[in-house]
Amino acid sequence: MQLFETPRLIGRPLSRDDLPVLSAILSDPQVMKHSLRGVCDQQATLQFIDWCLACYAEHGMGPWALVEKVSGELVGFCGVGPEQLDGVQEANLGYRLARRFWNQGLASQAVRGVLGLVFGQRHLASVVVIIEPAHGASLRVAEKAGFCEYQVMQFHQRPVRLYRMTGQQWQALCLDQ
Repeated sequence: MQLFETPRLIGRPLSRDDLPVLSAILSDPQVMKHSLRGVCDQQATLQFIDWCLACYAEHGMGPWALVEKVSGELVGFCGVGPEQLDGVQEANLGYRLARRFWNQGLASQAVRGVLGLVFGQRHLASVVVIIEPAHGASLRVAEKAGFCEYQVMQFHQRPVRLYRMTGQQWQALCLDQ
């Protein structure tokens, strides 16, 4: 089931069938360098997929599979899942791509596709993204998507930037383009 489309990607729900490819992606130390989970083995990847399936069932959203249109290959995931921040449940944007798909603009396309879906069809009030200041590539993706103001905070004993975008800000960005 296709959820969103960009010029080069299709977003769809993850499934247990994605385990071998997603496990290869999430076991790469460079891909997982800034992840709280760290490198994931096959069992941890299966737990992540099961968490995603539970998010779909409970919240109607979660991290979604990203499939390259040309090859049909799973390149990673991007989506919005629940995250507790200071006792409040937030919609947290997250994304990971296989290393060989870095620096091709795919993460930026995926983020725009996800934001279009969650603000346009799911009508979320706001989305946050939590990024370590040293993760320059992720900061660029978020800022390119329109996340601009942030606060510095501790998240799981790590200093992070917490960006927030409202549905109104997203709509204004879309009108400006």
